[in-house]
Amino acid sequence: MKQCNEGDDTQAFTSLIFDIYRGTSHDGPGLRTTIFFKGCPLRCTWCQNPEGVNGGQELWWDERKCIGCLLCNEACESGANIPGDNGIHIDRSKCSICGACIKACPSKAMSFTGQEYTIEQLVCESLKDWDYFQSFGGGVTASGGEPLMQYKFVAELFKQLKNRGVNTALDTSGFAPKAAVQAVLPFADCILYDLKIMSSKRHQYFTGRPNELVLENVCDIAEYIRKQNRIMKLWIRTPLIPEVTAIGENISQIAQFIKDKLYDVVERWELCAFNSMSVAKYKKMGMDWAFQDVKSMDETTIERLKSYALSNGFASDKLIVSGFVSKGED
Repeated sequence: MKQCNEGDDTQAFTSLIFDIYRGTSHDGPGLRTTIFFKGCPLRCTWCQNPEGVNGGQELWWDERKCIGCLLCNEACESGANIPGDNGIHIDRSKCSICGACIKACPSKAMSFTGQEYTIEQLVCESLKDWDYFQSFGGGVTASGGEPLMQYKFVAELFKQLKNRGVNTALDTSGFAPKAAVQAVLPFADCILYDLKIMSSKRHQYFTGRPNELVLENVCDIAEYIRKQNRIMKLWIRTPLIPEVTAIGENISQIAQFIKDKLYDVVERWELCAFNSMSVAKYKKMGMDWAFQDVKSMDETTIERLKSYALSNGFASDKLIVSGFVSKGED
């Protein structure tokens, strides 16, 4: 392994990262470090990471940490921080993202949603987990948001990591220019690819975009894998969203598509059970969430959806379910 050197001559351009999770076990093979890139072309109504949708810097406020001192109000020259019944309301149309309120907040209730990183800095952060990668067969996953919105950065990051012996994985919605996909593929060891809704009309309604490009890109990835001599994993992931994606007809259609177009190269298909744990993030962003009162999925529902997934002859050993699943309906 080539060690990280803070003096390495890597490309100096930066990317806005909204989180780095260490020790994740569901974002690719083994134990991984997942880097979350800001910015996404989709507007999924169920999005679990609202702070990752906007590509620019944003501010959020944590009511649980707020002590009501109103120092953020005094520090804000644009008048964006308005005292409210529960602390502060941020008028985001006035907020200039200057950070004065963050500096003034003694309890750290105010913070930015993202941090700028260079490739070199992310490589060094990733290599802190080298021992875990070696022990548990893991590596680094680029997620988001949509990492392919910053594909040149991701391609170079993956290249640097692979030069140091680190396994790489791309977690993508697939809604990206073909050039973006092709730029990253040579440096990716695993692709985690979302197939959400097979009806393009419904895909447009619930995500803001049609799905033709998503389906074309995953077929291109499959063809790329077929032509390569090196081992490359393709995992399909479907978020199970009540009354949106978690519909028998939709699951059956995805299963048929995988069988018809991808079956020889797909290692697994993951059904990701919905949960409402992201409601706290929406509150910090000052946003309402249509799914905040939707319950977690129960075992009966999951088994029913699995039966649709397997109804067209899809192999049961390629199908897994992830996420919290309750024992039964209330």
